[in-house]
Amino acid sequence: MLSDNQSVVRKNFLGTPLDVLTMSQTLEMATQAMCSGKKITHVALNVAKLVNMRTDPVLRGDVTSADIIGIDGMGIVWGARLHGITIEERVAGIDLMWRLLAECEARGFRPYFLGATTEVVEAAAQATLKAYPRLKMAGMRNGYFTAEESAGIVEEINASGADCLFVGLPTPKKERFLAEHRQRLNAPFVMGVGGSYDVIGGKVARAPQWMQSASLEWLYRTLQEPRRLIWRYARTNLAFFFLLIAEFIRPASKFDTGRRSK
Repeated sequence: MLSDNQSVVRKNFLGTPLDVLTMSQTLEMATQAMCSGKKITHVALNVAKLVNMRTDPVLRGDVTSADIIGIDGMGIVWGARLHGITIEERVAGIDLMWRLLAECEARGFRPYFLGATTEVVEAAAQATLKAYPRLKMAGMRNGYFTAEESAGIVEEINASGADCLFVGLPTPKKERFLAEHRQRLNAPFVMGVGGSYDVIGGKVARAPQWMQSASLEWLYRTLQEPRRLIWRYARTNLAFFFLLIAEFIRPASKFDTGRRSK
């Protein structure tokens, strides 16, 4: 496991902080948190979130307050590499979640699923238990609740004794929920998992590996839900492209290579 005197390289990419971590390092930090009880919050950074953070100060504050800002999107990986930031691998949120569930089964940790519809989150839990039959779930709940109900949901999660919490809400709702309630949540490791329950529960299919590697996962998702996603991805991907171009024509002096201890 990573010891307290080890550090994570935090870089600044397009004005947004990100943590350069491998999958194994992220898993070690998460399991260490669950073993020790030390609280760690993980958020996954993709192109759409990075673009939206530039015009949404609340979202930006919620993301940058997290302990780990993981590199989820291949667009972030490629863009950062073009600007001289060494990134060994992408740590996709759904892959991290799946690997953590295996760790939960092996170590006796109990996860809590929050998000999606009742039907989808229950299907995701069933699929998870089929893959990891010795896993003990702390609980689950759909993601349809008001701000006024949030405090009660936090109490339910705490009462479940969950060791980790996976929040499958859309951006920026999940980031706001985590930032607003993190101090009251007892689960040592918490992370936002976006639409992962839809994939695990079988509602939508994940892109083939070659499309993931080619940074075309967004296109695969758009083909499945064109009315909902086409304009969102078109806007954020185009904005990201122009941000990259703008960085190339500016003096190359902005990248923060400082380290911060975990």
